[in-house]
Formats: sequence, structure tokens, C-alpha cells
Amino acid sequence: MLLRRKSMALMLMAVVLMAGLLQGCSFKSDEKDGPGTELVLWTFNELHEKFFLQMADQWNQQHPDELINLKANTFPYDNHHSKLSIALQSGVGAPDIADIEVNKIGNFLKGIPQLVPLNPVIDPEINNIVPSRVQIYGKDGKYYGIDFHVGAEVMYYNKEIMDQAGVDPDSIVTWADYAAAGKQVLAKTGKPMATLETNDLWSYWPMISQQNSDFLDDKGELTLDNETNIKTLEFLQQMIKDKIAIPAPGGGHHMEEYYGFMNKGGAASVWMPMWYMGRFTDYMPDLKGKIIIRPMPAWEKGGYRSAGMGGTGTVVTNQSKHQDLAMRFLAFAKLSKQGNVEIWKQLGFDPIRSEVWTMPEAKAKNKFTEYFGTNIFDTLIEVKDEINAVHIGPKTPDIASAVRNKILYRTLQSGEDPATVLHELADELR
Repeated sequence: MLLRRKSMALMLMAVVLMAGLLQGCSFKSDEKDGPGTELVLWTFNELHEKFFLQMADQWNQQHPDELINLKANTFPYDNHHSKLSIALQSGVGAPDIADIEVNKIGNFLKGIPQLVPLNPVIDPEINNIVPSRVQIYGKDGKYYGIDFHVGAEVMYYNKEIMDQAGVDPDSIVTWADYAAAGKQVLAKTGKPMATLETNDLWSYWPMISQQNSDFLDDKGELTLDNETNIKTLEFLQQMIKDKIAIPAPGGGHHMEEYYGFMNKGGAASVWMPMWYMGRFTDYMPDLKGKIIIRPMPAWEKGGYRSAGMGGTGTVVTNQSKHQDLAMRFLAFAKLSKQGNVEIWKQLGFDPIRSEVWTMPEAKAKNKFTEYFGTNIFDTLIEVKDEINAVHIGPKTPDIASAVRNKILYRTLQSGEDPATVLHELADELR
């Protein structure tokens, strides 16, 4: 009786949430009537929606006897994940295909995942892709999602500022070198070497990943307050005290205040994943031709110079009536050579299929090569074996929230002791 009431409550929640979204017109839908098997896709990113619609067109051109009528919907980030979670828990109303952001995937892998294992299409291609970009969406040897990109963390240097300071970016090998160069940049130009996020993960997380550390270990146990993570946060705090770095205007590298600051040459560098290139081209146009991409500094010579950050895994739900077709279409869009070329051309992401990095299309003229030059993928090729997979688990959403909303602000903005803050929050999360 209790289970029945719970099931009915979940179904009611799904109906209420759907009604609220529809009445508020808070989502974008691109539903084209046409021939073929109807597949419904949910995402939280309009660029992803456009990509899948274009890939559906390409699929239909190559599979005239197996046409797809893709109906795509874009919802706000939080609504999307909540709506998908309720639909899967209630057993009704889920789409065939959906995007799940990496920091949310832990919620969908609890217990028995209501997702279709994608091993039939991933296993044959595993040697052609960066395996960590499907492993982070996996559980018990089964892969449930396919990422858009590697998310390789790199350093974006403002060559104009570095030249003014007399610093050669290629001479920076370690983080100690980077800090020393930062002091020279500050002395010569009056500008900080870097900006640090206080409301997001992309400054701190890659630096601990470089050192084979993480917020969770490979068994899902919390390691948030281990010695490596404490010392790394102390290093960032010291950079702020030395005025080598400043908290990012607006709190993060996706804020309007930050874009305006950097567009005017506010700082000499920033480390972010390769997918951040699109933010430069779209929001910092005045830096065109001034930004060069290089590996991150290592913590010691010979150490890792990158990390795999961020991601969106696309999944097939167990409610799909066309699971095989949905799976094969997803493989066409995100595992095939053709699909990965389109991911680069359309989205500017570093695709997970490594052979694409050396193809002529990787150097072909587009807004990214015009902005950064044609050697973009040279850095990725250089660090491809230095990218750890982060550990994702059921605790990841809560950990990410704590880092974003409490830990970074309290330590980097308010100056609290990193060890004290990390121990306190880790105890709350355990």
C-alpha cells in the first residue's frame, strides 16, 4: 500500500512539473512533423539541441529506410534534471534520449539505473575514444552516457600582456614557475596573472586532479579534505594574498562581469577546459588573435599538465520504445568519426574520438581557428596521456554544491583557513 501511494505521488509530481513547465512556457521545443520513427530528446542546452537536429538530418540522408523524426526540447538546467528524474522514478513520461550534466549523473546512477547500458555501441569504439569520457557515466562495468568532449583543461595566455611583462609562456613548466611569472607580470603591468572562481569548480578541481586526487576515491568514499586538496587550496589562497591572482569578477568564469573584465585585458591568463574557447569567441571578441593555448603547469616536472573537466553525457532511457534505434543514432552522433567532426565544427568542443584531432578538419577555417590559430589541437595531442578521469558517484551533486556555494567563497573570498573549512564541510557530507 505504501509503495502504491509513493508511486502515485511520483506520477502526480511528474504531471504537476510538466504542467508548470508548459504553462510557464519555460522551455524551447523544436518539434517538426515528418516521416520516420519519432524519438524525443530532452536537453538543457540549445546548442546541443541544434547539434542533434542537424545530426538527425544527416542520419536520414544516410538511412533513407530508417528515418528518424527527432523532437527536441530544451529546458532550463535545474528544471530539466528535476523533470527527467521524476519521469524516470515514476516510470512514465521520460524521453527516448536525454542529456545529463556530469555533476548530476550521480543522482541517476543510484540503485538500479533507469537508463539503457550503451556497451553494445561503446565497446567496439572504446579504443578510438578517450575512455574516461564514458567511464564517468558508468557503473558496474556498464556505460550509460556518452560525452560531447574531452574537456581537457588548458591554460589560456594573453600573449600581449605576457610580452609586455617579458615572460615567455613556454618557459612556464611548473606551478612554481607560474607563480614566479605572476609576480613579474604584476610588477611589470600591474595586472594579475590569473582569476580564480569562487562559485564554480573549474579553477580548483583540475588542480587536484593533476595530482591524482579528487573529491571521491575510486570506491566512492569522500576524500574532499585530504592533504593534497588542503595544500592545493592553500596554494590558491596564497596566490590571492600575493596579488598574483584575484577572485573572478562576478564569482566565476561564466559571468558577464568576468567577460567584460577579461575582454579589456584584465588578467594575463586563465585555466579552463578547451570547451571554454566558445566563451572567448562569443563574449570576449577584443581578445581575438591575442590568446594562445598551452598545457597547464605541472606540480612537478614530468607531472600531469591537464585534467578532464565538465561534460554532458547523453543517455537512452529505459522508457524508450525504440531503444536500439535511439542507441544507434546516439552512436552516430557522438561516437562516429562523422559525428565527432561535427562536434568540433558546430560546437567547438575537443571531441572524444582522438583521430579527429589530426584530421584536416581540425585545422580548417572556422571561428575558433580564426580566433586562436590553427594549432589548437597541438596542445591536446601533447597532453592526451595526462588526463585523469574524475570520480563521479551519488555524493557528487552534494559535493559540487558545497564546493561552489561554501568552500571556495569562504577560503578564497573571505580568507578562512582551508583545512578548517574542508574538514568542516567533509564532516557534514559524510
